[in-house]
This record gives sequence, C-alpha cells and structure tokens, in this order.
Amino acid sequence: MLIPDNLFYTKDHEWAKIEGDSAIIGITDFAQSSLGDITFIDLPKLGAKVKQSEWCATVESVKAASDVYAPLSGEVTKTNTELANHPELANKSAYESGWFAIIKIADLAEKNKLMTSDQYKQFTQGLAK
Repeated sequence: MLIPDNLFYTKDHEWAKIEGDSAIIGITDFAQSSLGDITFIDLPKLGAKVKQSEWCATVESVKAASDVYAPLSGEVTKTNTELANHPELANKSAYESGWFAIIKIADLAEKNKLMTSDQYKQFTQGLAK
C-alpha cells in the first residue's frame, strides 16, 4: 500500500498535500483499494466552503457508496474535472491524477489534527489485523 511521506492523513482515509495556503485533497490508496472499482465521484462545487471532518464528496464503487470528509477546512478553488469521465483515476493513481479538489485553507492549525505518514502507516496496519 502506497503512503507518501509528504502528505497528511485522516482516520477516514483522506489525504491532504499542503502547499502554502492551499491543499490538494483526495482519498488514500487504502480507501480506493477497500472500495474496489470506482464508478462515480461527486465532487464539491467550486467556491464551496468545506469544514474539517465534514462531508465534501461522495465516491461510488462496485461495492458501495462512501462519503469523503474534508481533511481541512477551506474554500474549494479547483476540482479535478477529469474524474467526471474517468472516476477510475482514483483507483489507478490516488495521489497523482486521482486527486479530488484544491482548497484554500481556512485554518492551517487544523493540520495538527491530521496524521503524518508514519502515524497513518501504524493506523492502517492496525486495521489489517
């Protein structure tokens, strides 16, 4: 399972790549693997205000539909429109071409509530037992 070191993670298997006052967000490799083949992704709207740990997107797969929660609070400044026609990108490349949205971060201190890659590795190892 791929867990990049330069990202922050939630217990609900979302990730955030913080770049200045913005963050790229998506679901983890663990999440996409658990969901199976992703068939549809409902992304947040441009300009939408998202709150940390609250709903921001929905992923549908052959197994189930699952809510996605914002890893950080902020305003959606860009969405990955490629996912509308190619939701499988979240399966193929969860951290690169399968990202969901970019948000302008409202409170960078919220980063302290997220897990580092080492913490997330330990967390997911506990789930696999």
